[in-house]
Amino acid sequence: MAKSVLAVNAGSSSVKITFYTFENPPRAIADAQISGITAPPPTLKYQHGSVKHKEELQEKLSTPQDSFKYLLKRCFNDPELSEIASESDLAYICHRVVHGGDYRDSVEITDESLHHLEALEDLAPLHNFSALEIIRLCRKELPSVSSVTFFDSAFHHTLPDYVRTYPIDQGVAKANGLRKYGFHGISYSFILRSVAQFLRKPQEKTNLIVMHIGSGASICAIKEGKSIDTSMGLTPLAGLPGATRSGDIDPSLVFHYTNDAGKLSPASTKEMHISTAEDILNKKSGWKSLTGTTDFAEIAVENPPSEAHKLAFDILVDRILGYIGNYYVKLGGEVDALVFAGGIGEKSALLRRTLSEKCKTLGVAIDPQANDKGPQDDETVMDISKGAGKGPRALICQTNEQFEMAYHCIRARS
Repeated sequence: MAKSVLAVNAGSSSVKITFYTFENPPRAIADAQISGITAPPPTLKYQHGSVKHKEELQEKLSTPQDSFKYLLKRCFNDPELSEIASESDLAYICHRVVHGGDYRDSVEITDESLHHLEALEDLAPLHNFSALEIIRLCRKELPSVSSVTFFDSAFHHTLPDYVRTYPIDQGVAKANGLRKYGFHGISYSFILRSVAQFLRKPQEKTNLIVMHIGSGASICAIKEGKSIDTSMGLTPLAGLPGATRSGDIDPSLVFHYTNDAGKLSPASTKEMHISTAEDILNKKSGWKSLTGTTDFAEIAVENPPSEAHKLAFDILVDRILGYIGNYYVKLGGEVDALVFAGGIGEKSALLRRTLSEKCKTLGVAIDPQANDKGPQDDETVMDISKGAGKGPRALICQTNEQFEMAYHCIRARS
């Protein structure tokens, strides 16, 4: 029987897995996700072919590892999934890891590479921990299957020195790896490849401003197929506000916020050390701190329920516009498209319309009907531009990080 590839995307509160055929391009066999790990009861979403299933789970799944084990067992024991009945049916497991430090490409996990990634945890304790826990679990419980890590930071290794460098003592900076890395790179890689194909242009001749807007949000300027700037920095906290992240603030703010900024947060564990400042700015900020909700669909409405909801929407729009203007100038005005992606970018017609209207000075114009309709399930890239305008086209791209990992894993090993 042909082997399959398993792609794993683990966060602090959710775990997604997708099984793919080992072919180029890969085809999804089954997709499963558990969300709400930190806000029980956890919810399972499961899809195999045209069959879709959703349920609240009674099981206690308090960690990403527990959730991953549950998903794996559920899929292995599904009589309808004969292609993936056991460990022996897997060729590779692909893992999304947010912070890869100076790694420029995917890495097959060995004792040496795992040790290197563990050393990076201090740079991204909130973001790498869950992925590394699952990698360690796979090595223990699926020892015959090779694990391959794909890094969100790798796409941005092309950032110029003057963009990646912080104006601080360079001896300290280099000794501690303190520079801009950028993230959401697996998503940006998928978007670049998909949009270039849609535009019928080689990637190396494609210029884009891409917005990956979700509960974690960032923007990337892509010139001739390479990242030249992005809003996130040393960690995913920099740049745009998110559901619970502050985004860019005056660095001194947190020390005025609390006298305990440098102390360990109560959320710290023996394995994961988080400062109070990191906890506040990553977990207790963003639009939840303004509105009480992390659901942007409750904020992006024509008649917001409160002034706080309107303020949260206006803040996100303002911050995104700042980066669009910045990157438009950095790309010399030669922009093929503004691309909306991520859960909010793909679903919020109001956000797309508002941003497009405010970018009309750049020649951006959208078709209201196409924008309101949005992309269909099987539509990777959708053009919502109005006519053949003078400015950049406006596109929606339904990004797929699991597919991107499987695609590159198979291409490299076929």
